[in-house]
Amino acid sequence: MITDLKKDTYIRNVEKLKNEIGQVCKLSGRNPDDILIVAASKYADGEQLKQVLELGISHFGENRAEELLKKYDVIGDDAIWHFIGHLQSRKVKIVVPLVEYIHSIDSLSTLEKINEEANKNNKVQKVLIEINISGEDCKFGIYPENLEDFITGAKEFSSIKIAGLMTMAPLTDDFDFIRIIFKKLRILMETFNEKFKSLNMKELSMGMSNDFKIAIEEGATMIRVGSSIFI
Repeated sequence: MITDLKKDTYIRNVEKLKNEIGQVCKLSGRNPDDILIVAASKYADGEQLKQVLELGISHFGENRAEELLKKYDVIGDDAIWHFIGHLQSRKVKIVVPLVEYIHSIDSLSTLEKINEEANKNNKVQKVLIEINISGEDCKFGIYPENLEDFITGAKEFSSIKIAGLMTMAPLTDDFDFIRIIFKKLRILMETFNEKFKSLNMKELSMGMSNDFKIAIEEGATMIRVGSSIFI
């Protein structure tokens, strides 16, 4: 059950988030319409998503296939779904029919299974390649030096559209370091769009509730925010 107090909190949070996006876009010479808010709904249930959907947030990002399916049963196609967690091959059959984007691709074998499932569903699946820019052993993602070989392999799949790149910044209060990470991702996309002319990658999925302003300044087109909305 969603209380009036909780509704008011969501209204304030969404308004604050949009205002902050507008301010940082104004200062950095960007258009707020070019920034897609993906509400990371890991800690929210279907009824909470309904409330946020009514406030104009229509893109939701899920980390787990089972949770995606559960919330899809509540919201359905009224929302646009993103899968933003690490995708296990055995979960591909659940995820592909439901989502517009998969943000976390770092395995050609998983991508092959996604391609097969997309074929079955008569769709071209949009994916973002996850890059481990910071080089942390605890993070998923491929290393930048392996991106060329990865793209070469991925281009063989006819039902896959490589829409862009994704990264997660380190958990740190060193915002200068975070900026470096985001800037490197943007430069990487620019470099590989030049190298692979047919790719035309457009999406940079980077920035969460604690660092989305820096991400926008450095070129993010998608920000994955959860606590900014749901707390």
